[in-house]
Amino acid sequence: DFFNFSSSQTNVNYYLESFVKNIRKSILIVDEIEYDLNIIVSYTFGKEHLYEDAKCGLDEAINKKMLIKYANDSSIQEHIEAKKNMEVIKMVKIALDNYKIVSYFQPIINNKTKIIEKYESLVRLVDEEGNVLSPYSFLDISKKGSYYNKITHRVLENSFKILEHISTKISINLSSLDIEKEETRDILYELLERYSSDTSRIVFELLEDESVKDFAVIKRFIQKVKKLGVMIAIDDFGAGYSNFEHLIHLDLDYIKIDGSIVKNILTNDSSKIIAQTIVEFAKKLNIKTVAEYVSSEEIYNAVKEIGVDYAQGYYVGKPIIL
Repeated sequence: DFFNFSSSQTNVNYYLESFVKNIRKSILIVDEIEYDLNIIVSYTFGKEHLYEDAKCGLDEAINKKMLIKYANDSSIQEHIEAKKNMEVIKMVKIALDNYKIVSYFQPIINNKTKIIEKYESLVRLVDEEGNVLSPYSFLDISKKGSYYNKITHRVLENSFKILEHISTKISINLSSLDIEKEETRDILYELLERYSSDTSRIVFELLEDESVKDFAVIKRFIQKVKKLGVMIAIDDFGAGYSNFEHLIHLDLDYIKIDGSIVKNILTNDSSKIIAQTIVEFAKKLNIKTVAEYVSSEEIYNAVKEIGVDYAQGYYVGKPIIL
């Protein structure tokens, strides 16, 4: 029976794989112009919710860059996921209302002196039971609504305020989403004016992001804040689609070498070579380097040996409340 999934799954998958391969090998000619073809398939069995399951499966296939998706119960899973997301968003709202979006600060040391020169501001959420949650638990989901910007604004207030209590530099993460939003830029400019005597102690860390919509806005923002004395770092460099051209055009002060490279520097020759390449390139441009995820003395010694200027990670110090 074709509709008995347990007996037909292999045959259906084989048929669809062949179908997709044939489509991808084909071309479409329109007005003597050849076009490559591609197709994404979502399929499901049963008698109920076929359209809903197939549609949800297709959405997931597109998001995950899949060619074929078996989509039984996908609509139910999507409903469960949506319910979880709503619970997280409700938790974020309560945390914002109760000032439970807080900042922890992780030390960054100078590798030559071993003195703490900077702290990175890291967002945390304290839930109603008193549990401290990392941003992985709530930040991406918050981007689906209006709460992400409110979280950013709260973190900025927390981070600037700590300048009154410490003498070191403060490093603050900013995504392209933050910088491209006019409201957030205005808040940043207002805070920089309010703390004008401390701007030389502020570092904005730009998160490597493929979703930059307007690079010109990012560049203008950097030029404006640098005139006020702020320093600029690029975060997670070496991961994803890192662009060495950014190092030239963004007038950077620091490059943070991605943790996936640093944590494998002792066991993976490619990681070590990538780290060395970033350090050598940065030195030629007079840009300081920071190694993230320095979790042991052995890793610390390795990054120091290849010339990395600063270190951050659990070996150096865990995020704390200052």
